[in-house]
Amino acid sequence: MTDTQADISAEIEKLSVEGLTGVRLDYPPYRSSLLRHPTKAPHPVDPETIERAAPVFGAQDVDPLEADLTVQHRGEPIGERIVVAGRVLDDAGRPVAGQLVEVWQANAAGRYIHQRDQHPAPLDPNFTGAGRCLTGPDGSYRFTTVKPGPYPWRNHVNAWRPAHIHFSLFGSQFTERLVTQMYFPGDPLFPYDPIYQSVPDARARARLVAAYDHELTVPEISTGYHWDIVLSGQRRTLFESELA
Repeated sequence: MTDTQADISAEIEKLSVEGLTGVRLDYPPYRSSLLRHPTKAPHPVDPETIERAAPVFGAQDVDPLEADLTVQHRGEPIGERIVVAGRVLDDAGRPVAGQLVEVWQANAAGRYIHQRDQHPAPLDPNFTGAGRCLTGPDGSYRFTTVKPGPYPWRNHVNAWRPAHIHFSLFGSQFTERLVTQMYFPGDPLFPYDPIYQSVPDARARARLVAAYDHELTVPEISTGYHWDIVLSGQRRTLFESELA
């Protein structure tokens, strides 16, 4: 790993100047996308040959407490408590009810509970960083968590990811699973992050960023962020299947 941030930033700028449109699956500044991106046409699958009659959400029903990532252990997690809420909508703005929404994230220090995450930041024994919920009749979801920290990754020398939360949504079958990332407003790492910058359309990038919403705050407990997820259409949220 010898590329510097200046090298990556120059590549990002060059692709921007060239007027790149659409999402690049092989975005050179995002080094691993060159090996990981699809090189063949999607393989058609008949869902009935690989599916159950309906999605199975686990060994038991989705408990409302699973949407609160701060109460999963005996102690209190470290970090700034936040509420993240919004609605899941279709391209006509209609709510998508009964949708399984899953989230996972780093802790406040920017570290995941994963054996491959070994950078020198502390683990929080009171924070696992995963939750789920079902959308309501109006398509709404709501999570209580801690604000994740940025973290280093090995795309290039001194590479840092902006703070983000991963979102996964299931449709009526597992082959409809969609995965994306939600970011926080005003993050100074946006210009330096090749994953975020792999979306060339500034308006599409903006749709990946939540908005601070004072109405979602809980007095003396947590601040609030609002983020709607649009599944299709021109104003859709971009998903990782389109990025890498």
